[in-house]
Amino acid sequence: MINTRITKKTTLSQILKIPGTKKILLKYNLPCLSCSFAIFEMDSLKIGEICKSYNINAEKLIKELREYASGN
Repeated sequence: MINTRITKKTTLSQILKIPGTKKILLKYNLPCLSCSFAIFEMDSLKIGEICKSYNINAEKLIKELREYASGN
């Protein structure tokens, strides 16, 4: 079972291990998914920091990710 406790400190690589979460991240226009440099940093990129850097509503995104992951 995948740990569905997603927080602002959860890394992008941890989130992407949950099948289907990429679709949610794309919905929020997360630029890291199309960045050629991000692939080397996914283990250290925390979702809260990404949201802050790109003015994405972290609480809303994390809530949606948690709801999706808990139903998975």
